[in-house]
Amino acid sequence: MTTTTPTVLTPERRREHRAWYTYDWANSAFSTTVAGVLFGPYLIAIAEEAAVDDRISVLGVSVAPGALPSFTITASTLLSALLLPLLGAVADRTAKKRQLLGGFAWAGAAAAALLFFVQGDNWELGVVSFMVANLCFGAAAVVNDSILCLIAEPDERDGVSSRGWAAGYAGGGLLLAVNFVVVSMHETFGLTEGMAVRLSLLSAAIWWAAFTLVPVLGIKDRPPLAVEPAEGGVLQRSFGQLWATLKDMRRYPVALTFLVAYLFFNDGIQTVISSASIYGVEELGFATGTVLATYLLVQAVAVVGALGFGRAAAAYGAKPVILVGLVIWMLIVTAALFLPAGALVPFLLLGTAIGIVLGGTQSLSRSYFSLLIPEGKEAEYFSFYHAMERGTSWLGTLVFGLVYTLSGSYRPAVFALIAFFVIGGLILSRVDTAKGIEQARTGGVARGSAA
Repeated sequence: MTTTTPTVLTPERRREHRAWYTYDWANSAFSTTVAGVLFGPYLIAIAEEAAVDDRISVLGVSVAPGALPSFTITASTLLSALLLPLLGAVADRTAKKRQLLGGFAWAGAAAAALLFFVQGDNWELGVVSFMVANLCFGAAAVVNDSILCLIAEPDERDGVSSRGWAAGYAGGGLLLAVNFVVVSMHETFGLTEGMAVRLSLLSAAIWWAAFTLVPVLGIKDRPPLAVEPAEGGVLQRSFGQLWATLKDMRRYPVALTFLVAYLFFNDGIQTVISSASIYGVEELGFATGTVLATYLLVQAVAVVGALGFGRAAAAYGAKPVILVGLVIWMLIVTAALFLPAGALVPFLLLGTAIGIVLGGTQSLSRSYFSLLIPEGKEAEYFSFYHAMERGTSWLGTLVFGLVYTLSGSYRPAVFALIAFFVIGGLILSRVDTAKGIEQARTGGVARGSAA
């Protein structure tokens, strides 16, 4: 290891950090109000209006309305897996990452705004709009997370990432609190419940678009580093960069091992998040307003959880703290299997447990992975990372949808996710942090040598 001078956080760098935090504040409106709470139950209600014999036809395949949100997320994630790695190559070759961030965020917000027009039995518009919004959400997240490596030194990243996640949960929770009032008291405002939900979906799109202005204006452009030489236009050069990275990834086996672990345990986390409101409404019988209030509780606790996990990582290291979080996730999905229908207090306790580990496991995963990435390829590596990231999980949602379809109950569907936490945790336990950092700094394992 080489010695480095102490990190100096100047007022200019501090302002840039705060601008970066604001994007988590901005995009969490979509991940909470839309993806986390309202989209799933609302899409099911719309699909049920169009159902014939309790089935709808999706590209010629008969699907139960209750499984439609899970399959929608699965489809958007498969598209992400194909497109995001190419996006990473584009982002690493440009100095204008903040402009890319804004472009994808605003395109996603525009698609999310179209959800306002989903009504009657028009579930197709809801599926397409959400898929586009979710794809843009992942694309913007790739760029945003790659910027973390540019604005924060390695010893700062656990703290910066944790504060970003905390800001996200605070922002998402604040808007969700407003939407909770609108949905639960819709009659007071002279609205139908459907109109209240549609206005809430629209508010998330506006929030996402408006606050994205802060990082776009507040983060400096930086020239790309260590890009692969390639000829042709930007698209052709990006394919060349991507191909070179794919060939060279075997030189960073520790980073690849972490990615495989992350594939499993993050799929479990994302599926719990995206399915929690469906589970609360459809399986436990709670009103939408009650689920909104519980989700709001999760957001508030997650702010404290993210900051607490960040401090724990400073004392014990990110990897052991993540592993403890995964054990808690296993206990959560096990408890969900036995949670009595209509029992509010156990449901709130379960939500509190989710909030404690939710922000911490995600924020530390982001900062931990950033230590294993070679310089100049941050966006490319984060593009592979985000093919498996929040709101774009496909293995978990696929398993969840299939188990529900076969069993007719959300309880075994939730419990089936324990396999993702067990497998992910076992693989993560084999990751050698010191070796991974050394590989990132020295150019990886030499060709022909053992990992």
